[in-house]
Parts: sequence; structure tokens; C-alpha cells
Amino acid sequence: MPHPTIPGFRLGIYVFKDAEIVDYAAPYGVFSVARRFDPELDAFLIAEALRPIQTQAGLTVLPSYSFLEAPAMDAFLIPGGFGTRQEVHNRRLHAFVRALPEPCLLTSVCTGSWIYGQMGLLDDVPATNRKEPDRIEASGFGKVPIDRLAEIAPRAIIRRARIVDAGRIVTAGGIASGMELGFHLLRRAGYDERFVRDVARVMEYQRAYELYSHDVEMAPRTGPDRGPRYAEQGGDE
Repeated sequence: MPHPTIPGFRLGIYVFKDAEIVDYAAPYGVFSVARRFDPELDAFLIAEALRPIQTQAGLTVLPSYSFLEAPAMDAFLIPGGFGTRQEVHNRRLHAFVRALPEPCLLTSVCTGSWIYGQMGLLDDVPATNRKEPDRIEASGFGKVPIDRLAEIAPRAIIRRARIVDAGRIVTAGGIASGMELGFHLLRRAGYDERFVRDVARVMEYQRAYELYSHDVEMAPRTGPDRGPRYAEQGGDE
């Protein structure tokens, strides 16, 4: 297969204390399988510092980069999880996000969009979040995350789609929507539908892919975009 127009698309995934495992592991897994088709794709974990991070349920991971190293990337992903309650006020994270170059996509899964909302990046921007509450959120002691997003970012345009693509900012809804975000980022990287479907097929995820691929809202563009690669190399749309 010839080299793509923009080779080596890199996805940086932020990890922090009590990050939800599926939120960050699912998109990472999509890129891992996609590398079988194009080894130049890359995904990695990044944290404030190069030390082990204990995410949800005690699973500990070691990031590849710290903020200080400022690795080059084409998309930055913030997962959700209980830890986002603290990350919403993490000024070092906010500064890191603001310092990212304009072409870098800002993406999130689940309550990760709270951070962008707190930073004011979702003002007048369509965005989504998890819609199904846990037991506490369903009680009088909590709030459904998508409603909390509306509270954190009152100027955000709240949508209920599984994926909401507003150009530079791409948000995903519930915990498992990280799978669909991974597939969608392949599209934003320039790969066409045949390439993405092949990745879903190898993952034996094709039935779910067919269902969820229609639950993507493309909002007016607010940032960089890229055209299809794989089609230009002789693939089908």
C-alpha cells in the first residue's frame, strides 16, 4: 500500500488517577488493530509525570510521555472516570491543552468533555457525554453526566449522539463509545470507510459497528479537517 498523504497519525491518550479503563483502552485498542493495516499509526499514553498511574479499579499503567516532553500528536484524548472530578480543576492539564498546536484534535470520552467545558472550549460548540446514570447519579445525590456537562458549560450545545464531531473538538458519549471514537479518529486521520470497516471486522465488532456508525453527528467545522486516504489509493468509499 502506498504511503498515505499525511503519514504517522499519532493519538495521545491522557491517563490520570481513577481514569475509566474502557474509556482509554478502547480507542487505544482500535489503533492497535489498525496498525496491522498501517504500521505508521501510533497511540500512546501521556500523563503529568513519568510515573505509574493507578486508574479505575486499581489497574496501574505506565505512560510513555509526560507533559514536560510535549510529544508530537495529531489528536489528544481525555477519558472519563471518577478522577475527572479532580481533573476539571487541574490547571497543569488545562495549560497543556491550551499549548497544543491548532491542528491537534481535542477529543474526549464520557466525562472527559467536562474538562473542555470547564476550560470554556465548548462555548457555542456541540458536545456530548454519558447519558446513562449509575446508581448514585440516578438518585437525589447525583446528576447524569450529560446534565452535569450542561451545568459546567452552560454555553455548550448539548447533543445526545454517540459521537459529536465539531471540527477540532470531537466528543464521545458513554463509556464504551471509546470504540466508536477510535474508528472515527481513523476517518479523521484520512482513512476511508473500507479501511475502518476492515479494522472493525478483524476485531469481530462489525455488527456493533454497523449499528453505531450511524450515530455520529457532524457539526459545523471549528478546526482542521482531513480528506480520505484509503479511497485515494484505490479503495472504495
